[in-house]
Amino acid sequence: MALRHAVLAALLDGELSGYRLAKAFDLGVANFWHAQPQQLYAELTRLERDGLIAGREVVQENRPNKRLFRVTAPGLAELERFTSAPAKPSFIRDDLLVQVQAADHLAPGPLIQRLTERAGFARAKVALFEELLRTMRGGRTEEEFLRHGTRVGPYLTCSRGLAFERGNLDWCERTAALLRARASGGDPEAP
Repeated sequence: MALRHAVLAALLDGELSGYRLAKAFDLGVANFWHAQPQQLYAELTRLERDGLIAGREVVQENRPNKRLFRVTAPGLAELERFTSAPAKPSFIRDDLLVQVQAADHLAPGPLIQRLTERAGFARAKVALFEELLRTMRGGRTEEEFLRHGTRVGPYLTCSRGLAFERGNLDWCERTAALLRARASGGDPEAP
């Protein structure tokens, strides 16, 4: 996937400024495609140049003017082409896993600290995803929303992010507990 497809997908809900796009990325798209704000602005320029999005200037009083962007028909066609192509499988590429791979030859303290930090990050993301999903459902049960909701795509991607972070949290906590138990001579199978 190219950043362009992630930006096009983020713009499907309506016009956004570059600033709002960056915020939308942080809350949604960044869960499966990370980009720095400067990358987003550069991609907006390329997409507009290629005719996949259209921008318009909005004059503001006492503030700098801003540009709002929307997906064009060719942009939607590009997303159609992208979604009809086979998706490449994802692979884990994570420094923490390399560090855990070497756990048998390292002092456990720093590694346990990294695992604890990552667990805290995952716990915060779990809470964020749960709140985003509740907001998207708007008081409906998940089953009702998935059957009758108007925009299930963002919900389903957020749901995948929640499952991913729950898996990270469980693995980090279990791995840290196991390393602590081994370091203290306890039962490594104990949680």
